[in-house]
Amino acid sequence: MTAVDVLNSAGEKVSEKDLPDEIFNVPVKTSVLHEVVRMQLAKRRRGTAAAKTRGEVTGSTKKLFRQKGTGNARAGSVKSPLRRGGGVIFGPTQRSYEYPVPKKVRRLALKMALSSKLTDKKITIIDDFKLQEIKTKSLVKVLDALNLENILIVNDTDDMNLSLSSRNLPGVKVLKTDGLNVYDILKFDNLLLLESSIESIERRLS
Repeated sequence: MTAVDVLNSAGEKVSEKDLPDEIFNVPVKTSVLHEVVRMQLAKRRRGTAAAKTRGEVTGSTKKLFRQKGTGNARAGSVKSPLRRGGGVIFGPTQRSYEYPVPKKVRRLALKMALSSKLTDKKITIIDDFKLQEIKTKSLVKVLDALNLENILIVNDTDDMNLSLSSRNLPGVKVLKTDGLNVYDILKFDNLLLLESSIESIERRLS
């Protein structure tokens, strides 16, 4: 167990929280993190680039002119790839870039990402934001008290006040524990965990 200070919204220490070693103290392998991040980014690719083949281009299949006697080179369909406006040979087609990574590897990578943040002392725990209304200024005040920038905030509930107050802040993102992922953990410099979210993370990864 690693003890981490729990702060209030004013940045004052109120208690300590023990983080389990099996989740927050796992040896980090960059190859595993790299594989899972690649998988996440590949899954986000749209893959909508497409070109029409001669079978998809609009037009008649009638032979343009008779085979012999015109002096022209022989020609068939107006949709031939050799003609302007015709189909494309071996052009791009719609595809999915998604590929699978074993569930055990994904879980291990998530533990490694959390462990790397703890090793770098980039994890901060807060007891509660205590936001009574949707107000960006109130959230900025809390983040300034914690002296944090470029933050991923992890919550275990749908706190609309928190989510909507952070929406207009650059370098701040709010995620629920069930949406916690390797890419976002590594993308942001600091990880801000609500104290109540740690139990949810433990249940998910234990």
